[in-house]
Amino acid sequence: MHKDELDNLLESLSAIFGTCFLLTYALLIFWFIFYLVGGDWGYKITSKWFEVSRHDYDLMSYFGIAFVKICNILFFLFPYLSIRLLLRRKKTNR
Repeated sequence: MHKDELDNLLESLSAIFGTCFLLTYALLIFWFIFYLVGGDWGYKITSKWFEVSRHDYDLMSYFGIAFVKICNILFFLFPYLSIRLLLRRKKTNR
């Protein structure tokens, strides 16, 4: 693979990671707004399917949001930043 092809691949990967990071944060914002606005409605539906107390439903929501946020940072933001730093370093060394 030539240097230009590698740079293009890294640019594409960083764009993909950045887009995935932003889309996942949009999902988190939607989830949080749904929890704030429709928390009772979501609890009623969940409690029909499973025997869940309101406290357990709240914990599942908070832990779910935290888990998705941590995974988003680990799997999308860190690779994006490392690729961008690598590309910046390559451009300054030329």
